[in-house]
Amino acid sequence: RAVSGEVPEDPVVSKKSGLLYEKRLIERHIADYGKCPVTGEALTMEDIVPIKTGKNVKPRSLTAASIPGMLGMFQNEWDALMLSNFALEQQLHTARQELSHALYQHDAACRVIARLNKERDEARSLLAQAERQAPLPGSAVTAVSNGKRGSFSVSSEEEDIPGAKRMRHGVSDSIIAELTECNAALSQQRKKRQIPPTLAPIDALERYTQLSSHPLHKTNKPGITSIDINPSK
Repeated sequence: RAVSGEVPEDPVVSKKSGLLYEKRLIERHIADYGKCPVTGEALTMEDIVPIKTGKNVKPRSLTAASIPGMLGMFQNEWDALMLSNFALEQQLHTARQELSHALYQHDAACRVIARLNKERDEARSLLAQAERQAPLPGSAVTAVSNGKRGSFSVSSEEEDIPGAKRMRHGVSDSIIAELTECNAALSQQRKKRQIPPTLAPIDALERYTQLSSHPLHKTNKPGITSIDINPSK
């Protein structure tokens, strides 16, 4: 009774303190701690003496021997059940609040992730569009004009960078001389050519105005992908 508070089925008594224990409970306590659970003194199994009782009659508690005692036991069990039910309801309410908070946090995190992904995709598309529309640097290529060949140059920064790709002349001097000679001959022929009467005069060209503009097709802005010209108009 000193440990469980109930009438023991296999009772034993301590030689040192004279307290009554359930045998299986005191054996486990001695194996774990090696002392008496009530007095705290050192205790071994040699200090435990078994008590012989009749096995044909199971001992009952004093409160279960009368109707008022049984009513008191029922009342105590009902009170314990109500307290346990109240504790379970509180735990359920707390778990519902934690679950609701976790769901709100998850929903907010999903919204933030979706917004960040959208901003990332927009930034990537703007960057790709800017790279397609960016002009070539002026130091790399000189524009070709008046039928003369363009000259390629390498900046000093590119020369200082190890492993940088350098632009080299792909046309030999002999081919350049041949092209220059052909250009001079064709230019003399063009000067002698008569202007056809069907050619529009300069005054008419100056009066031309833009009626409409149709840009080419892009990845982010759909435009023209094919064109057909009506020769009559």
